[in-house]
Amino acid sequence: MKRNIINPWKWQDPLGFVQANDLTRAERMLVCAGQTSVDAEGIPMHEGDMLAQIQLCLDNLETVLAQAGMNLSNVVRLNYYTTDVDRFFVANDALKERLDMAGCRPAATLLGVVRLAFPPLLVEIEATAVM
Repeated sequence: MKRNIINPWKWQDPLGFVQANDLTRAERMLVCAGQTSVDAEGIPMHEGDMLAQIQLCLDNLETVLAQAGMNLSNVVRLNYYTTDVDRFFVANDALKERLDMAGCRPAATLLGVVRLAFPPLLVEIEATAVM
């Protein structure tokens, strides 16, 4: 796969996303369900802790990606759903650092929602990956 990042502006750079990924010669595309802060039994974890929930969401996403023979560097799109946008932004530096370390440069959307599937959940991360 060849990726050309489209960024006509720079304001998004500190937030850790790009405006678009122009992909050519991609062999596979993996569309992932939203990953949340749940354990292997689907039980919500880290109630009230946005940063810990984001980290577990990413851990779960990495597990799904690995099962498909991919990793975070293959992710080209992330959708974030959160019940608290302000708290999400407080945790964004840690999120950006983790994505940067993995070589992840996604196009992204952040949406504030009233609630997620289970009331203790604060964030859900949905991904599209390609190789």
